Amino acid sequence: MKKETIERIRKFSEDRDWDQFHSPANLAKSISIEANELLECFQWSDDSYDINEVKEELADVLVYCRNMLDKLGLDEDEIVNAKMEQNEKKYPVEKAKGKADKYNKL
Repeated sequence: MKKETIERIRKFSEDRDWDQFHSPANLAKSISIEANELLECFQWSDDSYDINEVKEELADVLVYCRNMLDKLGLDEDEIVNAKMEQNEKKYPVEKAKGKADKYNKL
């Protein structure tokens, strides 16, 4: 995420004094709620959805994720790359390519 966007998200919460509500538990709940609202965009069809609604709900998820990163003092690149290393070990290309099986079923 661009630095300007991160700063805008932080300023939005700071200006409203909302950090007091941003406990890790509350943020996790909010991420889940917004992710379910994103899922709702696809509730009755995999192909027919409103891209503007999808963008709004996806943005909400990302904003809450950014807030959680800040609250926990985490760096998104660091944690994503650490997880990708784990995934690359669990899902080697030669076993997982073209398959949707869980790692313990490969």
